[in-house]
Amino acid sequence: MQQSAPDPGPRVLHLAQPVDGGVARVVLDLTRAQLAAGLRVTLACPGGELAAGARELGAEVRDWRAARSPGPGLPGEVRRLVRLIDEVRPDLVHAHSAKAGLAGRLAVRGRLPTVFQPHAWSFEAVGGLTAALALRWERWGARWVDRVVCVSEAERTTGLRAGVHAACAVIPNGIDLDRFHPPLRTPGTAPGTPVGTAAGGAAPESDPASPLVVCVGRLCRQKGQDVLLRAWEDVLGVLPGARLALVGDGPAAPELCRRAHPSVLFAGAVADVVPWYRAADLVVLPSRWEGMALAPLEALACARTIVLTDVDGARESLPPALAAHCLVTPEDPRALAGAVTALLSDPPLRAALGDQGRRHVLSTHDVRHTAERVAALYRELLGARPPVPSECRESIHS
Repeated sequence: MQQSAPDPGPRVLHLAQPVDGGVARVVLDLTRAQLAAGLRVTLACPGGELAAGARELGAEVRDWRAARSPGPGLPGEVRRLVRLIDEVRPDLVHAHSAKAGLAGRLAVRGRLPTVFQPHAWSFEAVGGLTAALALRWERWGARWVDRVVCVSEAERTTGLRAGVHAACAVIPNGIDLDRFHPPLRTPGTAPGTPVGTAAGGAAPESDPASPLVVCVGRLCRQKGQDVLLRAWEDVLGVLPGARLALVGDGPAAPELCRRAHPSVLFAGAVADVVPWYRAADLVVLPSRWEGMALAPLEALACARTIVLTDVDGARESLPPALAAHCLVTPEDPRALAGAVTALLSDPPLRAALGDQGRRHVLSTHDVRHTAERVAALYRELLGARPPVPSECRESIHS
């Protein structure tokens, strides 16, 4: 007797813009876990490293041409997305970050189970009229989402205080603990082949006697590298041999290079950030806003002590004992310099805090736990809605 083929798993459509940085890593981690669990995964994004990574994992990738920020091209982006959704016929749509969340909700308008993951709220990233419009949209668009996934309780609270009233699930970010783990080399030894050059022109030589501070993140206003460069002058006043490496690329790179002291290395975008974490004596992330940044979790997993600004998700990234040493007020160069200098001057304290931080990440930020919680959310949403008849999927906008 011929056996019927097993029912295929549900099809999830991930929408993403931007296609690099933390958003891309989160989407790729979810894609990997969901494919392993038997889901059919399609990713729609504007190419880039995210599309390449998803193809390597075995996901179906659709090109969705979309700019990073809203603009006059938005109607065309939404129309292209409507056609794409008609072709893919997903069971659930998961939109990542503000732009995909905007276009995705306009395209679906609640007709399919929809998850929106802001990865930090759009209205925090801008000011003036643009912020008011972004906030108005987030309040309005909440009606077209089954669940908002926030990566920290602080991010959820920020949305609620702003009047974004939607069903919300808090699922903290996780990282791949098989990839991020302590080094075998002595801290302070720089990666063997650093990419890029210092502001003065030459890549620094390895010098264990000179402490190395590393900042990993897109070079942009959000990540606050300009604040770090202002603080760095004060750090050098106490520790003149200290070195700073900015790992990443972005629109602020030319201005940052212009302002940087010769002790600052611009490493550019690197294929693997792990050697930089492992080389660091201290990792710093002076962000102006976040939901829950990945870089602090990655650094802690490598047993590196961190200094970060007290924005959304920061306290939840740390065990309580680290807060007094590792958190500073955003946009305060003097406080940042003081925390960096104090920790660079106390290697035993750094080692103890790094060990506590790693144990915290091992227990609370394993990416496998994050993927399991997202999968449970999908099951809840798919079970709460009756299947969409095939004739109704012929055109989601009909």
